Amino acid sequence: MRRSRVVLAALASLSLALGVAGPAQARVGLPPVVSHVPTQDQVVFITIDDGWNHDPEAARILLDKRVPVSLFLLPGATSYDAQYFTALTGLGRATVENHTVSHPDLTTLDAAGKDAEVCGAGEQLAAVFGKEPKLLRPPYGAVDDGVRAAAKACGVKALVTWTYDFTTWSQTPPTPQLKAGDIVLLHFTPTLAADLQRALDAARAAGLKPAALMPQLKAAGLVP
Repeated sequence: MRRSRVVLAALASLSLALGVAGPAQARVGLPPVVSHVPTQDQVVFITIDDGWNHDPEAARILLDKRVPVSLFLLPGATSYDAQYFTALTGLGRATVENHTVSHPDLTTLDAAGKDAEVCGAGEQLAAVFGKEPKLLRPPYGAVDDGVRAAAKACGVKALVTWTYDFTTWSQTPPTPQLKAGDIVLLHFTPTLAADLQRALDAARAAGLKPAALMPQLKAAGLVP
């Protein structure tokens, strides 16, 4: 099974590189890359990456406020405390999505490497959460048509990047004015609770509510 996925992804990447299809045709059938969801609904999308820091206060906010959230998780970050995340998916409105196994720049890997990272993460997350993710966040937002072809071979329906990163790294970033359809990026860092609250406050100030991502992607015709 894995070998067939690698072959399919490699052939798709080769045809793109050789120009077998034109620029528009090359993208036909590949999963879209989404940084903003076209929607008339007054909603934003909260997404959280990685999973290394299991902050109970951030979990409390998500659970108490019933915040719809997409968790793009690394399998290794869930393995030492899976209950933290199963509580969010079981009691809240969280879904688990794919962020690869080890967070590489997928554009630098060959077909076998892409397969191991994307399909491998999907399989490991499915073993823990009972459902294989259909969305992929490529690490660093690095994506090209080769990555899209590999993602498709692994059953990914869309590659999700972001509109704004609300994560506090060396300093708290400026808070943007959110618009309907924006995708907010956060990370499981020690500042997640404060970053999450800042994102929720920005959404409320703009008259927007957090919404589940996959249904809106389907409504926009971006995924089947």
